[in-house]
Amino acid sequence: MNILLIPDKFKGSLSAKEVIEALMKGINKNSKKHKVKYILASDGGDGFLDSIKQTVPNLKVIKTKVVDAAGNSIETYYYIDTQSKIAYIELAKTSGLSLLDSKDRDCKFTSTYGTGLQIKDAIEKGVNKIFIGLGGSATNDGGTGLARAIGVKFLNKNDKNIETNGSNLGEINNIIPSNFNFKNIEIIAVNDVVNPLLGKTGATYTYALQKGANIEDLPVLENGMKNLFDITSKNNSLFSDTSGFGAAGGTCFGLFTFTNAKIISGIDFILKLNDFDKILKENKIDLIITGEGKIDDQTFYGKFIKGIGDSAKKYKIPVIAVCGTNNLKKYSLSDLGLTKIYAIKTDKISTRESIKNADKLIEDLVCKIL
Repeated sequence: MNILLIPDKFKGSLSAKEVIEALMKGINKNSKKHKVKYILASDGGDGFLDSIKQTVPNLKVIKTKVVDAAGNSIETYYYIDTQSKIAYIELAKTSGLSLLDSKDRDCKFTSTYGTGLQIKDAIEKGVNKIFIGLGGSATNDGGTGLARAIGVKFLNKNDKNIETNGSNLGEINNIIPSNFNFKNIEIIAVNDVVNPLLGKTGATYTYALQKGANIEDLPVLENGMKNLFDITSKNNSLFSDTSGFGAAGGTCFGLFTFTNAKIISGIDFILKLNDFDKILKENKIDLIITGEGKIDDQTFYGKFIKGIGDSAKKYKIPVIAVCGTNNLKKYSLSDLGLTKIYAIKTDKISTRESIKNADKLIEDLVCKIL
């Protein structure tokens, strides 16, 4: 059998590379005769730079001293393609939830300012294009922290500067644009979801609870986001809310509004970068195995697995997903483009055990599947 592996990470347990290794062991345990290809992929969230590294040559590591989403000093990095002068930035490496201690995980007070500092650094180094992988954020600030780092000013009704975060977007009364000229710099938001900015499927109501917010915080956060949207629309004669604006706590909206960013699908971008169609055709792939730590109704909103399933449909190749837990309720397998979902957590295996022993459990499971 010709098998293609293209899993996402199992957050809090295994990287995408480690998931691939576990799948390979299980396949080989079943039979040494299977021919296996793999793609180390990311939808724009955690692992975006790892995925870029395996396919783009001439990358230079640019180390930066910035701040995480809670304002703590950190040293991180991004890449510049030295020949094309293109920068690749992963928001999760500066403003990511996984970087924060539990005490700092509260999206009422976190900010994308650190990611903005990396964008500013790349611009000052003379790049002409920046790809920014969105996803895995600890924030719900509509990208205002990022915007402040590149010179945008947010003023309250007393014309005083606001250091924006999720909790105080409602105080914004006026916005003064940055002096940066983005006409000569192409900014591309590499999105991991298709959620709009506002509403029940928007940034706040879909993801804020995962980032430390409480139920009673949601109306405040939503009203602040709506205030930001209304002011930017009024000032710039903008648009209606758009699919994808809700990515990374509204950072996609901020990039579009303050840097004129182009929005693209993260998984589509990575698949194209890896010649996904060519791999399927030339290797006569019989089965695609994907997966992630948790599959639920949020998976439908343009995330990694749905992107794989949708891309494989035209080739009529079955796609199965291996996951930590399967909580899919509202949507069906066909909605995600999947043939079947297999979870390592069962009634006999606890969540704690499935996280701790994920690699061995994945290995055993894929062997049984085949």
